[in-house]
Amino acid sequence: MKIKGFTYGYDGRAGDFRTQEAKDSRQRLFETGVNWICLAFTVEQDTVLSREIRFHFGEDCSDRDIMAAIQDAHDHGVKVCLKPILNSGDHVWRARITFQDVDSDGKNRYWEEWFAAYKAFMLYYAELAEDTGCEMLCVGCEMCGTEQKEEYWRDLIAEVRKIYKGEISYNTNHGHEEDVNWFDAVDYVGTSAYFPVATSEGASVEIMRAEWEKVKPSLKAISEKWNKPLLFMEIGCRSAKGCASMPWDFSHKDLPHDEAEQVAFYDSCLATFGKEEWFAGAFWWDWSTKIYDSKETASTDNGFNIHLKKAEEVLKNWYSVL
Repeated sequence: MKIKGFTYGYDGRAGDFRTQEAKDSRQRLFETGVNWICLAFTVEQDTVLSREIRFHFGEDCSDRDIMAAIQDAHDHGVKVCLKPILNSGDHVWRARITFQDVDSDGKNRYWEEWFAAYKAFMLYYAELAEDTGCEMLCVGCEMCGTEQKEEYWRDLIAEVRKIYKGEISYNTNHGHEEDVNWFDAVDYVGTSAYFPVATSEGASVEIMRAEWEKVKPSLKAISEKWNKPLLFMEIGCRSAKGCASMPWDFSHKDLPHDEAEQVAFYDSCLATFGKEEWFAGAFWWDWSTKIYDSKETASTDNGFNIHLKKAEEVLKNWYSVL
């Protein structure tokens, strides 16, 4: 498994990456045995129908913030996938960004305007990724409503490659792997692998492994179709009861704390995929910009974090042998 990774920084805002708390958090993350981090940060368009992407000065992570986190990773011998994520200010999921075709050739000014803005956004960060020596750039995250626009995506990736010389990934959402007809243009078939691997709370490792085995053939087939390694650009499960049946969930705050279910999710996934040659690895979701550092806090945290939880030891053990 080439990429023993974790996602870091998604909750970061302006200035956060350069604080001592953030440095301490990254140090704890590096101690898990990761050899890659996916440095994720967000910029917004105003609404799901907007065709402009606005950087919010004093709110969004600045270039200096991003550069500091990249340098810290590199100083620790950890590679970086830079992942600029476009969100919508009206809190509609980015996968819903889409526009109706009105012309017979599948084009209209809304698509033209949006892709022009998105290309400018991505080229800006492609230049930053190149200048800072990032080993990978993710050119899109769960942009499912736009994925049918193959011509635009191929053009964007071609323009990115003129600036950025590292590896390029794209992150579709689980179940949409067959919808992307341009995976040959990138270096990794990337997906958010939030596959439900339980139907009830408290599922065992064995039950989850059996469910992963059902998913595995289709993922291997898509990797073979494009002759590209498959990468879990996102994957994770909260430490709350029942979350293995909806691992993407972050909204059900009332669910009771359950580290065993999170452990089983991690263990079953890495046992199923970790040694497959076509499987590049995973960026687990996600490690907070500023992490708690007490077991008492960990015992009441029901989020995706694994620090000082049982899943952290499972990850360390797998990453030490893969």
